[in-house]
Amino acid sequence: MIHTAERLKTVEEYYFSKKLREVRGLIADGKPIINMGIGSPDLAPSEEVMSSIQNSITEAGAHQYQSYQGLPELREAIAGFYKAKFGVTADPSSEILPLMGSKEGIMHISMAFLNEGDEVLIPNPGYPTYISVTKLMGGVPKLYDLYAKNGWFPDLETLQQQDLSKVKLMWISYPHMPTGATANREQLLKLIQFAKKNNILLVNDNPYSFVLSNDPISILSLPGAKEVALELNSLSKTFNMAGWRVGMVLGDRDYVNAILKVKSNMDSGMFYGIQKGAIAALNSGEDWFNSLDKVYQSRRELLFSLVDKLNCTYDKNAVGMFVWAKLPEGALTSEKFIDNVLYEKNIFIAPGTIFGSNGEGYIRFSLCVKTNKIKEALDRF
Repeated sequence: MIHTAERLKTVEEYYFSKKLREVRGLIADGKPIINMGIGSPDLAPSEEVMSSIQNSITEAGAHQYQSYQGLPELREAIAGFYKAKFGVTADPSSEILPLMGSKEGIMHISMAFLNEGDEVLIPNPGYPTYISVTKLMGGVPKLYDLYAKNGWFPDLETLQQQDLSKVKLMWISYPHMPTGATANREQLLKLIQFAKKNNILLVNDNPYSFVLSNDPISILSLPGAKEVALELNSLSKTFNMAGWRVGMVLGDRDYVNAILKVKSNMDSGMFYGIQKGAIAALNSGEDWFNSLDKVYQSRRELLFSLVDKLNCTYDKNAVGMFVWAKLPEGALTSEKFIDNVLYEKNIFIAPGTIFGSNGEGYIRFSLCVKTNKIKEALDRF
């Protein structure tokens, strides 16, 4: 057998890839599993979005290779969305790049800016892909701690005391995944100042701004941000289009052009119909966002009841499509706790430890579960 690349020794198979294989096996054995672990929207996109992709497939050129930069009207729709929702002005011709999901963007940004041995500041807890992609690129993950007592925001003074001379990138995610914590404008300004002082490229991964959030913020809306910051966003959560794989990165034209150099060598453009559907989604009115929040608010209230039954505590003001809950004192480890619930109650919950060591003692519930299934889960306890 041909030996695999050395870089594969630095990463493991994604937790959800392994765990869901186990869950599928239990389902195949007849177990009535309720999956509360994955943030994969179960609701459909709007009728306008689905009509748009359906109508587009007969248009001239729909099935040809598409531009690496996406349709001009898609970039214009992204620019209009950012202007209307965040007050951010971005040039659609040079400061916006559509992506096949923001996860692709994490890889492309890392490929564009990291050399072997460069260090990357990564939140603990945080999205596991930041670590795995950094390792695959030959970078060195440098975890920074987030704690509930600090509102899941980094202690920048303590961080500044470390040797940051090799740090090239810093990943942040506000609203934060997995905790749902938010950062205000003053806090984001501090992050921008920190990045400028240390010559670090700051990347805000921002897909949860429009789920149960009253004050959506883009880091790019703050003065001086474009000098040191990029922002990733996605249509997956906001518009129930996770399987469509539509994301975007915005920032200074030189940074975006560097990412385009990578992307243009990795794919041949996004399918025309998906782009047309994305345009329709980005032009959605306020009724769409209100109706989405109404559904998630109802589900969250029910999930709070379930979390109460487990004697866990949580922040009712957190945003996004998850409930991040702290296990009671003296409970089992997060992974043992969720395994007990899985095998005894046939309910899958995500353990906090998959997001980092500071996730120990926490579990995460997804709101992408229909009301009747949440009620059934309640009945099982």
